[in-house]
Amino acid sequence: MRPWRDGPSDRRNYHHGNLKEALIEAARRFIAERGIGGFTLVDAARLVGVTPAALYRHFRGREALLEELAGRGFAELAARLARALTSRGTPLERFTRMGETYLSFAEEEPAYYAAIFETRGGQAASPGFEGGAGADGPTARPSPFDLLVEALQATFADGFGGVAPRFIALEVWALAHGLATLSSAGHLPRGPGFPDKFELLRAGVLALVHGAARPAEGGAGAGSSRP
Repeated sequence: MRPWRDGPSDRRNYHHGNLKEALIEAARRFIAERGIGGFTLVDAARLVGVTPAALYRHFRGREALLEELAGRGFAELAARLARALTSRGTPLERFTRMGETYLSFAEEEPAYYAAIFETRGGQAASPGFEGGAGADGPTARPSPFDLLVEALQATFADGFGGVAPRFIALEVWALAHGLATLSSAGHLPRGPGFPDKFELLRAGVLALVHGAARPAEGGAGAGSSRP
């Protein structure tokens, strides 16, 4: 991806009525390269060659622009996860492929990924143990956590020996999100003898699913006491 330049030669031309799309693309590219923390509406305006006042015809403010980016990003992530769930293979293979898809999305779409989890819309991505509802009522869209729960229930109809699927989904989501975050920050060890993030994910999912499905010894244990 080519870095943005500050000069006018890098301003993006847009046709009348397409300013909104130009602003969204500017925000997406800026965040992917520089992170979400320092992004402002002035940045977006400068990158498309308009005055900051022109942005308010389409967005109430910075948060509204980021919410739009988060919504689009989640739609893309959900579509990719759905394709992985309906792909070929055993239930465990398909479920694991969802995790791999999640990692790929975080790597390929860093701006979408950051917007999903770092804007107020990220509340919808938090694990809603009461049907995905947050403190202010039902969320506007399902979360990655919701999709994982649905996938577990659909592909492992026999359950996990009394362990709630939402608990397993939370563990898998934490694993995938942690690997994606560590990888993005360059904190995962690399080199000969070190597994990559996809290998780590596959091993982790296998351990979590099989560990949950295995009956607790003596009829009691950590698994039977989980939520």
